[in-house]
Amino acid sequence: MTAPGSSSPRGATRRLLLVHAHPDDETIMTGGVIARYLADGVDVRVLTFTLGEEGEVIGDEYAALVADGGADQLGGYRIAELTRALAALSPAGQPPLAPRFLGGAGRWRDSGMAGSPSAQHPRALVQAPIDMLVEAFVDELRSFAPQVLVTYDSAGTYGHPDHRLVHEVSVRAVDRARELGIAPAKVYESVTEASALRTGLADATQRVPDGWRMPHDGELPSYPDTDITTEVDVRSVYERKAAGLAAHATQVTVAPSGREYALSNNILQPIFGHEHFIRTAPAPTGGERETDLFAGLD
Repeated sequence: MTAPGSSSPRGATRRLLLVHAHPDDETIMTGGVIARYLADGVDVRVLTFTLGEEGEVIGDEYAALVADGGADQLGGYRIAELTRALAALSPAGQPPLAPRFLGGAGRWRDSGMAGSPSAQHPRALVQAPIDMLVEAFVDELRSFAPQVLVTYDSAGTYGHPDHRLVHEVSVRAVDRARELGIAPAKVYESVTEASALRTGLADATQRVPDGWRMPHDGELPSYPDTDITTEVDVRSVYERKAAGLAAHATQVTVAPSGREYALSNNILQPIFGHEHFIRTAPAPTGGERETDLFAGLD
């Protein structure tokens, strides 16, 4: 029997839970590890907090789906995009990984960027009582029992209120799960390594698509190399990661090279062949970087 929203039999030895705020975040930040661990037979679950109703749509075809464009149907459409992205990340010949949403699809709504009117919507994620979100998250930990959890850093990657809240909920839920004896053995924050970003941008300077631009210094968030505890090689599933990004077509454009992408702002970003993390539990002790999120658990 396969658990809903999971990728392999419920009795699989390794279980990995990744939490994200909106559809497309899962592939942008962790598409490589999703695809790699699915290929390795790990029971993977991607838990998304909202439907991304406030996303900025690229192009004209689906522009009216946005919240202020008349239809307000973008969230439902992005469920389909997430479904296609997770299928692209899944190994051929196996049942595709299915989306799963905290509290069920549509329970909480995309809050939009900081200061936007959408944050006042009664179903906005930032309006939800924090204890209610934590309880729903603890239920996920109890039912799935992951050994490894991947979440955001305290800045929410780039400061989005929903991302920051996902981090806070994750921290509180893990603390509560630890009291209950059901906490994951390892917790990671998904981040970008500074040198990987520099290298990726330098490699892309000669193939910037028309209408795109290179980021200004410091415009894209990253962490010093010395802060990185874990680096996972995802080059073997690179094409799947690029295909997963392309599946989020209302939000993401993949460059003709297949090595870069841009959001609606048309700022070029590299598609990384290694994904980077900071382990927060158990606390890092120095030494060499891990290359496997499950290191030390077998």
